[in-house]
Amino acid sequence: MGRMAQEHSDTDQFRGARFTGVDLSGATFRDCDLRGVKIVDAWLTDVSLSGLIGNLRVNDVDVVPLVEAELDRQHPERAQLRAMASAEDHRAMWATIERLWSETVERARRLPEPRLHERVDDEWSFAETHRHLVFCTDAWVGRSVLGHERPYSWLGLPYSGYPAAQALALGVDPDAAPTVDEVLEARAERMATVRGIVADLTDAGLEQSSDLAPAPGYPDESRTVRRCLGVVMREECEHRRYAVRDLAVLESPGPNENT
Repeated sequence: MGRMAQEHSDTDQFRGARFTGVDLSGATFRDCDLRGVKIVDAWLTDVSLSGLIGNLRVNDVDVVPLVEAELDRQHPERAQLRAMASAEDHRAMWATIERLWSETVERARRLPEPRLHERVDDEWSFAETHRHLVFCTDAWVGRSVLGHERPYSWLGLPYSGYPAAQALALGVDPDAAPTVDEVLEARAERMATVRGIVADLTDAGLEQSSDLAPAPGYPDESRTVRRCLGVVMREECEHRRYAVRDLAVLESPGPNENT
């Protein structure tokens, strides 16, 4: 009988550790600090990496520029996002985001609703992705930009490490199970809010600042409108990329389905 996999969470016991001749096949590292990790003479096949990656050398070659170039080729909106400077750039970027999500939602709607609540490789489902974007907009736009005291929807989904007790105190239920229609209705309302903000945005308005943190637990510091909108738009682009990736899996027939 195989050994039960161990769980290690919220620990620094492996900082600076050396692993030699260790079998880590099938291990999962999620939300881990791997800065400065060195892997030598190892078998790295069928390995998947994602996250904030910089200066990643594979056989002495920094592959990050190659990966970034390919991602830009597949998702040109990434380059548009990085080039944002003026208020007009922000309007154009938001128009691109709305267009891309409209196409993606239309594609997703062809699937039965249960598939849109299904996780692929333990990543957020399509519905959970949109729930997270609801929370992101509530926090960075509703709270920090517009100054609403409690802008948070009950169906929002904070980032994975956000304390559940703090979420519940905001009226947010991470364990909620809203329908896809409920989630997309909330998303449409928030996308309309951002659309209204960028419609009237000026270059000077981008530099206005707010001392309101997106939510309890975030650092108490001043944030410009530029920064807040940038966070929201970056989240929109990256999570749509993940959604498109996972939709391709969900659209594939299962082993017991007719092809």
